[in-house]
Amino acid sequence: MAVLPGSPPVEVHLKRSARARRFSLRVSRLDGKVTLSMPLRAREGEALAFLKGHEGWLRQTLQAMPDSAPRPVGLGTMIPVGGRDLLLSPGFGRGIRAEDDRLLVPGDPATAGLRVAAWLKVLARDRLARASTHYAGLVGRSYSSLALRDTRSRWGSCSPDGRLMYSWRLIMAPPQVLDYVVAHEVAHLVELNHSRAYWAVVSRICPGWQAQRAWLRTQGQTLHRLRFQD
Repeated sequence: MAVLPGSPPVEVHLKRSARARRFSLRVSRLDGKVTLSMPLRAREGEALAFLKGHEGWLRQTLQAMPDSAPRPVGLGTMIPVGGRDLLLSPGFGRGIRAEDDRLLVPGDPATAGLRVAAWLKVLARDRLARASTHYAGLVGRSYSSLALRDTRSRWGSCSPDGRLMYSWRLIMAPPQVLDYVVAHEVAHLVELNHSRAYWAVVSRICPGWQAQRAWLRTQGQTLHRLRFQD
């Protein structure tokens, strides 16, 4: 890791790659992480010089990004569920339930965040499984398994043997955004690439996907800001 001095100092992760032919800077839209990719044989001094030469662009990009400070989740917090903002409020009984514009959470307030996360994951698995089965049917293929993760670098993936993986935080996004991510990954059951043929599959099963992709690029980081535990 390198640190770009200044006000404020910026942490930069150095990443050597056999595929890299030149230096390149990337700022994650999810959490603002800065990565400088460099060829395997490049010297660190050269990387730091490249970084210094692009300091203006880097600071301007970071300044333009939305606030990425973590938001602890507990009673009194507003969180999105299916794109709809709900206020976490004290509840009664055993189960968490949505009622009007509130999410009623019974039990110890100190563990409300953890229990809401568990509830969201159950909801996410059900919704993502149904959507995956639906879109797989549209392309005439089947998937071998489905797993949930809390990934920050991608919203989903599809392996060559048909294993689907999704971020459980998608359940907080608008339903059409979740559907786009599922369609995006299921289309890889047909084309394991991002060729024209692949995007033709996506467009066929998820018309208007561009708007949902744009939502993820501009709003997706807000879902990662939510912290459900200390």
